[in-house]
Amino acid sequence: MDSAETSPLTAGVSLRELLMALGDSLVEVQAAPAGLDVEIRGVALLDPEDPSTTQPGELVLVIGARGRAAYPALRAAGRHGAAGVVVKLDGPGQAAGLSEIAAEAGVALLSLRSEARWERVNALARAALDDALPGRPGEGAAEGDLFSLAQTTAILTGGTVSIEDAANRVLAYSRSTDSDEIDDLRRRSILGWQGPEAYLAKLREWGVFQHLHSSDEVISIDSHPELGIRRRLAVAIRSGDRQLGTIWVQEGSTPLSERSDQALLGAARVAALHLVRRRRELSEGLTFTRTLLAGLLEGNTGPQPLATHLGFDATRPAAVLGFSYGTADVVAAPELTHAEVTNLVSVHIAARHRSALVTQVDPRIYVLLPQLPRSIDIDTLRGWGQEITEAARRHLGLPLRGSVGCVVSGLGDAPESRREADRILDAMLRADVPTAVAALPDIQAEVLVSEVLTLLSDRPEIRDPRLTALVAHDSRHQSRLVETLLTYLNSFGDVRAAAAQLYVHPNTLRYRIRRAEELTGLEMSRPDQRLLAMLQLRLPPSTT
Repeated sequence: MDSAETSPLTAGVSLRELLMALGDSLVEVQAAPAGLDVEIRGVALLDPEDPSTTQPGELVLVIGARGRAAYPALRAAGRHGAAGVVVKLDGPGQAAGLSEIAAEAGVALLSLRSEARWERVNALARAALDDALPGRPGEGAAEGDLFSLAQTTAILTGGTVSIEDAANRVLAYSRSTDSDEIDDLRRRSILGWQGPEAYLAKLREWGVFQHLHSSDEVISIDSHPELGIRRRLAVAIRSGDRQLGTIWVQEGSTPLSERSDQALLGAARVAALHLVRRRRELSEGLTFTRTLLAGLLEGNTGPQPLATHLGFDATRPAAVLGFSYGTADVVAAPELTHAEVTNLVSVHIAARHRSALVTQVDPRIYVLLPQLPRSIDIDTLRGWGQEITEAARRHLGLPLRGSVGCVVSGLGDAPESRREADRILDAMLRADVPTAVAALPDIQAEVLVSEVLTLLSDRPEIRDPRLTALVAHDSRHQSRLVETLLTYLNSFGDVRAAAAQLYVHPNTLRYRIRRAEELTGLEMSRPDQRLLAMLQLRLPPSTT
């Protein structure tokens, strides 16, 4: 293979458009120092062992090196003015080093999934560039957008046209030079971008919607002067059995053309291609946004790709809210339940903050709040979280827990806020915290104790083996010495209070404490042993 097999430099596409063409199943953005609007004008296949012949504006596929071995190729791409480089990683720890080199070189860095084939990313990238060539038709309604299609349909039918989605929202409409030709229904639909409810009710009564839902044929609706409505034709826009929308043609001062039905059928098929492509692009755009959001929250990518993609100001304050299910049963609930919770969170937070982004990283849901007012306070964010948990309980019957991460100075520090939100949720799920939503000042002690317990759980060498033996004894003999000892310690050594909690006689409790000391050699009169016992005995039995 040649050291660099290149495609001719042509009309380019932005890195953003190329990423949408490739999809996150193939590549992931690791660095984009010049943003996502940088132009890609060619593709090069590079073997790092040979001299680089990269040209400005190219996307370089480094096929012969992984991880650190790709450093020289990355630097060379920057020297030659390449727009971006694609590499494969040997492991997750390599992304940071490569990202630093990419930032220094001034080129975008994409990582290719380890199981993906270079031939596929090469073919897709070249196809995206080919589609950008002047005069080359794209997929669907490439001859114009929906407004152009509406205008063309109006010319062919001799009427005025509107195109609506499946929810009867107006997507596009034709121009009209004579306002007298427009009836009240069309005028109100265009002004409100949705058909008036009274007329929609009439259409339902006349069976129009039922016809459109089940048939591809054009339907005629007679004029109703008493309602201020002129004659109309309508046809469903369909993709297979699914109705995507409707095209309406209103008759003006002259009758519609003889071939109006045929023109409408053709327009519906073109509109279907356009709407299918539009939905796919929307879905890909949402997937791309989620990928950038997850990368930011996990600290794998910087703030600029997401900020550029969505037009955010990365220098304004930001914060992260975290939500978790209160019980293991809900975590294992059907996927539909998780989707309902995510939708509920999205709707409620969007009403409070226009720029909010929601993503699910199993089993938790995170809300990124970018571009917050500099005057925002924790109380306000806690209130937003409480609205969400109350709505989840009221509408879905779910015990959702929420946490408020710290407000950080810019989008780049969002991972810090996410980490704090996680610390709070970890503590809330470990301890019996009475509130459904908390910030760090609310449960600082519980958070710190939770982290000490995590340390004990992960480091067996700093646990007292005598306490581990006591847990094992309880398990073998179905005794309650651990529960008794922990309740006694939590009650500050108050025998009567501890006995009341366990529903036993004080003498029974005293006997159990002595028995625990005899079995282990522990001395509850010693403060250090009491402190360690209080901590270690809070661990789950499987880790104690």
